[in-house]
Amino acid sequence: MMKTKGKNITNRTIPSVKRTNRYTQTLSQNGRRGFTLVEILIVVVILGVLAGIVVPQFSQASSQANLNTLLGNLQTVRSQIQLYKVQHYDLLPGQASFGGDVDEANFIAALTNDGAYVNKIPENLFISDAAHRGAITCINDAAATPTGDEGTGWWFNAANGDFRANSAKHITY
Repeated sequence: MMKTKGKNITNRTIPSVKRTNRYTQTLSQNGRRGFTLVEILIVVVILGVLAGIVVPQFSQASSQANLNTLLGNLQTVRSQIQLYKVQHYDLLPGQASFGGDVDEANFIAALTNDGAYVNKIPENLFISDAAHRGAITCINDAAATPTGDEGTGWWFNAANGDFRANSAKHITY
């Protein structure tokens, strides 16, 4: 015992408290720290479940965006066909005379001439063959309807001015 200004001080040591957890145990056992295989597998499974929930929503959103693009393109081309008719005395784009036939080349040339109506024929994104997404099947029969098997992005009937999407699921638009 030691005496300091009337107080007795004992020289005793306070036992140190060693805190342990599994990370320090792993450190002392292996010499390094890291994640266990089970922890990594749990994280991978959780990420897989989240991806399974999120990916279909993105897929549905892109399909809806493509449909909205298709409907917008239809509206644009149909309105430009009507504008062409008004400015050309009821002739359809590519028609030489009233009631005459229209072929694809003349139709496209009339609508895209110097960008007066459209800069180019838009693409139908629902056609798998990218080379034919902007192509047009021109028909000159009032009773004809598209089947969706023509292989072009668009369908135009010069007999009645009907312009439609030419993909199997969208021929009614």
